[in-house]
Amino acid sequence: MKICDLTQFYSPLSGGVKRYVHEKIAYIDKYSPEDEHVLIVPGGKTELTSSERSRIYSIHSPLLSRTSRYRALLNLRAIEEILERERPDIIESSDPYQIAWKAIASGRALGIPVVGFYHSHFPEAYLRSAAKYLGRTATEAVMDLASRYVCNLYNQFQATLVPSESLAQLLRDWGVDNVRPVSLGVNIDIFKPTPDDAMQTRDSLGIRRNQKLLLYVGRLAKEKNTETLFQSFDLLQARRPGDFHLLVVGDGSQRNHLEKLRARLGNISWIPYCTDSADLARYYRAADLFVHPGVQETFGLVALESQACGTPVVGIRGSYMDRIIFHEQELWAREDTPEALADAVEELSAKKLSIMGGNASQAAEELHSWPRVFEQLFCIYRGICSPHKAS
Repeated sequence: MKICDLTQFYSPLSGGVKRYVHEKIAYIDKYSPEDEHVLIVPGGKTELTSSERSRIYSIHSPLLSRTSRYRALLNLRAIEEILERERPDIIESSDPYQIAWKAIASGRALGIPVVGFYHSHFPEAYLRSAAKYLGRTATEAVMDLASRYVCNLYNQFQATLVPSESLAQLLRDWGVDNVRPVSLGVNIDIFKPTPDDAMQTRDSLGIRRNQKLLLYVGRLAKEKNTETLFQSFDLLQARRPGDFHLLVVGDGSQRNHLEKLRARLGNISWIPYCTDSADLARYYRAADLFVHPGVQETFGLVALESQACGTPVVGIRGSYMDRIIFHEQELWAREDTPEALADAVEELSAKKLSIMGGNASQAAEELHSWPRVFEQLFCIYRGICSPHKAS
């Protein structure tokens, strides 16, 4: 089986979708010798990178953001030419914009089944927050249009893969009738509690031994709710000066907010990007608590990676990632406010975090290792491909 992933949610500075597709490539190389993989992404130039059973096509595309390095893949003709040349058995589209429509059109023309992966719940993450300033009526109108768009697009795929059962149910309620819940995974060879290198990492960051190290990994953006994170840390510093240190790994449009807070408080470390998974795992292991302020995450891959490394997570209750938290959430924030998140961090940090993290690590390994996840996903692929091959 030849699988083609097609996405513009791809940046050299990493991100959840990039990790997902590269873990899929690694799985095929190690566990699935009968399969091949093709990846089509935007890039700074047009080029092809090949290995034994995978090919990555980069298509020259303009930058959308200089901080995240995401690009808009606009050369649809180039996509069509690659699909005609490669003739994959199945195409997976990972974003809901022009690429998705092109994947559907090319799949129909070539007789190739196409699935969509609903990685981002964009109506909530982008549209509702923008429309609310126009009032309730305008917000409802925008969300109604968004739900219609989602139904119109995703019902044209052979299947819509969704990384959360609760989000899958929401899409069903909207009228998407081909939803298939799937899990995402974690590389347990990298994201694990060993080696015991926390003290060395903390020393390299200048963290005092009596400080609780809080960690955030991800984009600094409105849809990631990082402003709430920054404000909650400001509150913690006012309540308990010097007791906490915040390590932020990521960059984005709200970097200025972080830089101002860092200049004023001092006890903040910032690493704009980390492309090495082994380094990222060190930061997870060094932290006492991973802080996840997001309320619109469809899965929460960083929360899973943190737990796999033995570091528990604190966040805001009621998001789509609740089901991948493998320790109690009773002390999580019950509302999306800086005060509630600061309270949750303060209360949870007083618990036995090492025991909590150890139990979470074991559950993450047992339930979400990438080989287990891809075995299930590839079964879905083969079930979708079978009728097409038979015909």
